[in-house]
Amino acid sequence: MKAINYLALFILLISLTSCKTNKEKKMEVSEEKKERIAQKPADTVQTAVGELILPKPYTTESVRNENKLVDWPEGKMPVAPTGFTVTKLADGFDNPRWTYVAPNGDMFVAESNTRNSANRITILRDKNNDGTFEVRKTFIDGLNQPFGMLVVDNHFYLANTDGLYKYPYKTGQTSLSNSEGEKIVDLPAGGYNNHWTRNIITNDAKDKIYISVGSASNIGEYGLDKEIRRANILEVDLNGENEKIYASGLRNPVGMDWNPVNGELWTAVNERDKLGDNLVPDYITSVKEGGFYGWPYAYFGPIEDPRLKGEAPELVEKTIVPDVPVGSHTASLGYTFYDAENFPAKYQNGAFVGQHGSWNRSELSGYAVVFVPFENGKPSGKPQDFLTGFIADNNDTDVYGRPVCVAVTPRGDLLVNDDSGNTIWKVSYDK
Repeated sequence: MKAINYLALFILLISLTSCKTNKEKKMEVSEEKKERIAQKPADTVQTAVGELILPKPYTTESVRNENKLVDWPEGKMPVAPTGFTVTKLADGFDNPRWTYVAPNGDMFVAESNTRNSANRITILRDKNNDGTFEVRKTFIDGLNQPFGMLVVDNHFYLANTDGLYKYPYKTGQTSLSNSEGEKIVDLPAGGYNNHWTRNIITNDAKDKIYISVGSASNIGEYGLDKEIRRANILEVDLNGENEKIYASGLRNPVGMDWNPVNGELWTAVNERDKLGDNLVPDYITSVKEGGFYGWPYAYFGPIEDPRLKGEAPELVEKTIVPDVPVGSHTASLGYTFYDAENFPAKYQNGAFVGQHGSWNRSELSGYAVVFVPFENGKPSGKPQDFLTGFIADNNDTDVYGRPVCVAVTPRGDLLVNDDSGNTIWKVSYDK
């Protein structure tokens, strides 16, 4: 019986090994080659906030470092700068991944996940704008990994992982349960790790919708035929027609917002894995229409990924350097400009970035909200810690939560979704 079990295990191991695609095998870099690459001089890149020195791939080993979620100790909560107060807006959610604040101030919370997804949107309403919600109820459920939400005129747009849906809607409506949604755009579903999210945003003219679609893989290892219409920001009309690729080479763009000073589209991008502790930095960037940002062939300009060396030299050459690096393996996903007036002047028109925290670094990275200052519509400084305390003290793996979405309320407070902690935090300034 043992012999049969060992034989079965051997066959299973062989089958798992053989599951690698020809593309994956071709991308593998030998240990000897890794050593040669790692010994070369570092790359220096000029970004919008100064010089960035990037080590060569494989300078450090690629590691898996999973976090472990633990309860907040009694009396402890996230920490904001002096003058700010952190409170719990709401808890008891089931992985509140994203929050959309509608024009009338209603807050819509997408409860969704990679596995065992609640597939629900919950509405919170603050009737008198005092910072406390009086209405909390299910807005719609039975969805398919919902994420991005948007109100335009008399319609509620909802992005599931597999498509963009359009529902009839009236301002103040608290339920879509009896509404029939129309699927107006088919989208490629799922994706590498958490790349199932589909965010949406409209423009100032409210005649277009922009859809962020992450890659299906780390670096195209399943074949580029699986990456059609992925690692892109798509643009469509309000009825889903006239689709075009607005920008490409963005491995996993998630948060999007319009620069309140110059009207540029900006996004937060989650970059690639398995090149070492300090490669490749996640980034926030202005998005040039028709621009190519490197994935999967290059990063931070024409720095070629050694796993795809020589495959697309013309794309490597045209790769745009993103504006602001925000740390390697931070899983920077949330993004919003602060266009309210409640926070001090230094925060006006700057950007907040929600860093979910990743697994591919020997030390936990991310698990925070950072702030990037802007002046005259341009980034004027490097990222600064804003909301911290999510990593347990003196611990290599324990975390209290994972901040992801950041959103500004009509009062000028900052909302921070902690999806793993099933909580939405509110950061207010004490004038």
